[in-house]
Amino acid sequence: MELMNQFEQAVADSKGLSEKPSNETLLQLYSLYKQATEGDINTDPPANPFDFVAKAKYNAWEDQKGKTREAAMAAYIALVSKLKDN
Repeated sequence: MELMNQFEQAVADSKGLSEKPSNETLLQLYSLYKQATEGDINTDPPANPFDFVAKAKYNAWEDQKGKTREAAMAAYIALVSKLKDN
């Protein structure tokens, strides 16, 4: 339960960062969040080949496949903590 509280705090903290993270970091945050909250990817790839944002999000989440929810939460917490320290 402690990990869940830390995760929820990190999610809240991620919304108040002093500067916007890079697109690569945003994809990391997205994919770790999805893995932590929903588990392995459970959707079809985007149908539109020109929807680059959706494709990047899909690929980032797919890269987390097999990671436990707890490991994804811990990685998310660590990443947000690192971003806050910058």
